[in-house]
This record gives sequence, C-alpha cells and structure tokens, in this order.
Amino acid sequence: MTSESELSSDEELRAIQEAALARAEARRKLGTSSRREYDAAASDRRDPKESAARASANARSAWKRMWVTEQAPTEAFSIVDRLVGSPYANPRVRTVPQDILAVNTIEFVLDLGEQMFRYGAGALEVETSMIAVMASFGLRNVDVDITYQSIHVNYAPPNAASLSLLRVVRSWTNNYAGLALVHQLVTDIVQDGVSQAEAVERLRDITRRPKQFPKWIVSAAGAIFAGLFVLYIGGSPTGSLVAFVSSIIVMEIGKLGAKWRIPEFFATAASAFAATAIAMVLWALDVLISPAIVVAGGIMLLLPSARIVSSVQDAINGFPVTAAGRAFSAMITYAAIVAGIVAALVLGSLAGVPSLDVAQVSSISYPWWAMLLTVGMATAAITAVEQSAIRLLLPTAGIAMLGFLAYSGSQWIGAGERLTPAVAAVVIGFAARLFAMRSSAPQLVIAVPAIVFLLPGLMIFRSMYVIAMNTSELVTGLAGMFNAMMIIMAVAAGVVLGDTLARPFTRGWSRNERRRIRRR
Repeated sequence: MTSESELSSDEELRAIQEAALARAEARRKLGTSSRREYDAAASDRRDPKESAARASANARSAWKRMWVTEQAPTEAFSIVDRLVGSPYANPRVRTVPQDILAVNTIEFVLDLGEQMFRYGAGALEVETSMIAVMASFGLRNVDVDITYQSIHVNYAPPNAASLSLLRVVRSWTNNYAGLALVHQLVTDIVQDGVSQAEAVERLRDITRRPKQFPKWIVSAAGAIFAGLFVLYIGGSPTGSLVAFVSSIIVMEIGKLGAKWRIPEFFATAASAFAATAIAMVLWALDVLISPAIVVAGGIMLLLPSARIVSSVQDAINGFPVTAAGRAFSAMITYAAIVAGIVAALVLGSLAGVPSLDVAQVSSISYPWWAMLLTVGMATAAITAVEQSAIRLLLPTAGIAMLGFLAYSGSQWIGAGERLTPAVAAVVIGFAARLFAMRSSAPQLVIAVPAIVFLLPGLMIFRSMYVIAMNTSELVTGLAGMFNAMMIIMAVAAGVVLGDTLARPFTRGWSRNERRRIRRR
C-alpha cells in the first residue's frame, strides 16, 4: 500500500473527488431532515488521509494564486478600479429593496447615458457615470460597452441568469446646461444617496425642461460671436457688421434644414455657401471689407469643435471606435463646409466677381487689451449658443481670457503657429477642470466654448480658396488644410492634457472622495 507522502497530485485530487461524491450520495439518501446531523458527524468520521490530501491541495492552490494574478480576458472589470480618478470614486453602495428589479435600474442607467451622449458628453464620462450609479444602486457584476451611437449594459449576477440591454442614441443637441444637471444628478446619487424613484423623476424633469435660452437669444448670441471673432482676427468694423448679418442667415438656414429634415451635410454646405456668397457679393460691390476674414467669421459657427474635442478625448481614454465615429462625423462636417465655400467661389468667378488674394489678407491691429476683452465677450456669446448654464457664462469667459494671455505669451517667446494654440489649450483645460470640480459641472462644458478663438477659421478658408481657384497651387492648399487640421487636433489634445494634469490637484475636492467609504 502506498504511503501518504508518496501520493501524487492526481491521486490526491482523485481521492478528494471520490470522498466528496460519496458524501453527496450519502446526504441525498439521508434526506433533507438528516443532512445537518450527517454533516456534523462526517467531520468526526473523515479519513485522515483525505484531510491530509485536502490540506496539501489547498496549499498548492494558495501558492499558485500568489503568482498567477492575471484575470481571464473576458472577465468583468472591477467597478472600484474603473472609478479611480473619476469624480465618483468610492461610491456609497446601498442594498437594493426586493421590489426594485435589476432591469429597472439598468433601464434608468441607459436613459441617463443616452441623455449625456445627446448633450455632448465624452465616452469616458458616460461610462464612469453609469458604473457609479449602478454601483450605488447595488449592481456590481456589470459590463458597459459604448460604441459611438450605442450603449450596451450586461448584468451577470453570480447565481442568476444574465441580463443584457442595448440603447441607441440617434440624435444630438446643444444643451450644456442639461449636461451639467445630469452630472449633478449622478453626483447626488453617488454622494447623497438619492433614491432610484427620485432619480427617475429628476432625470425626467431634466429631459423635459426647456433649454436655457430661447431661439432668438441663441441667434443673437451667434451673430455677436461672429462679429467679435472678425474683429479678433483683424477685420474692420464694417466686416464685423457683415459677419453679424450673415451669421443670422446661416443659423436660419440651419433651422430650416432641421425643420425640413434635410441631412446635416447639405444644410451645413448651404450655410457655408450663404456666408461665402454674401462676402463675395459685397466684395464685387466695392464694400470696404476683407471677404476672407468675413467668411472665416461666418463659418466659425459651423465648425464641429465639440465633436473634435470629444473625439480626441475618447481616443486618449481608450474608446477608439467611438473616437473614430466622432472624428468621421466631424470630417463630414468639414467636407460640407468645403463644398459650400467652393461652390460659392466657383459661381462667383463665373459671375465675374474679382479674384481674391488670400495670401495677402489686410488686417487691422488692435491693442492687446481690446483683444482680451473681445475674446471674453465672444466666449460668453458662444457659451450661450451652446446652451450652457447662466452661472457658467462669466467663468467660461474668464478662463478663455486666461487662455488668451497664455496664447500671447507663447507667441511672444516664438513657440510657433502649431504649438502656441496647444499651450493655450492646456491652460484652458487645466483651469476648466479646476472650476468644473468646484461647480459640479463636466469639464467639457467650460473648455469647449473657451477654445473656439483658437480654431484656425481663416487658415481653412485660405486653403479652400487655393484648392478651388488655383489648381496650380493645389499642393499649397492641401498643405494649408493639413496645417489647419493639425492645429485643431493640437488644441483638442491640449484640452485633454490640461484636464489630465489638473486631476492630482483636484483629488479629494469631491465630498464623496473625502468620505473614504469602505470598499465592499
């Protein structure tokens, strides 16, 4: 007979399995009423060899766990780890009442994520918000997958069937005030223990609430922004007035396109065509304006700056599919702007409008303090266009002015046309993160309006004009468009970098993070 010390690993495991099967069969024969008595007596009758083999197997298993730490590729991520670094770290985990089904919680969370996406939030913010809410309501075994327009939630409890729900986001709207309210709702759920019923009612109220500003104020604010931006890039007061009027026409065309359900591409192309055509007609009538500057101011309202920033943010934060979708959507918008500008330029040339020399655009130099005030007022106007909260208008304008000071300083030391906007964007992203954490608002709603003055609208128009009207200089025009895209990407990346650099300084600012709730 083989001694205990000579048993192999396979024999030990086989002995354990046979003993377990024997006990299970005995318990089944005894019946339910005698199982507890049998289990109590079994501990006294256990074979010493079986006990030794079990102890040996447990020791090897513990040793293996010490060195093998990798999780399975398809294993659900840790909720606690996923929320580290977000405003919702260490959420208060509550016990969900039995009358509240998991499907109701997941439906509410999908509604929440859908609204955040519609209002312009990034994929990381949507994911962390959804995870934090589900964790607060007691659902921990969850997976969240976000792919541009779709949000997928899978709930797999240990001893029950899994539940999988999908939501598709089909429309977007400018409503930064609504996004800030949803962000505040998530914070209240995680920190203050808002009940699920109350959370559902609050989200419904946010969804039904009218936007912060009526349409006529948005139109006036957009026109004011266009006029001020023309002054910022060196246009004359007359050119500023022309941009004011053309921007109103551009926005009305956009409203008609939405009312008639015209695809966004054609509505944007028509708007860019109108802005360019107005400037070309006034140029043909010898009105003292610089058409290139006027058109640059007119198309600034059409640039998809929020989508570009969100795309770069998603790519950096590990959402490549969502980032690619946003980037492609932004590229389609740029293509529509290009199509409208080119069509107006070609028709103007056929109608005998004198050609422009976009390489030598006449501009006026204003004092730096005037430019600083112009940037502040223009930012406040574009913040109203984005339907941000009234309480955020002045802080956003102040952060944009701070970015302008950084921009001027970077220009003074000779950082270059690509690096200078990026430096200003980092400062804006950093300051926006600091203020957003204090005001319970997403960083995006402050940073995006504050960076609009950094976007190269004039460079885009110059490049488009060269491509459309001077085929011999096609390479020059394409190089200009490439430089413009690089500047836009640098600005977007700068905002994300500023947000990342500010995170260590905002650690512990949230009331929830200071509680240090024990992780379960």
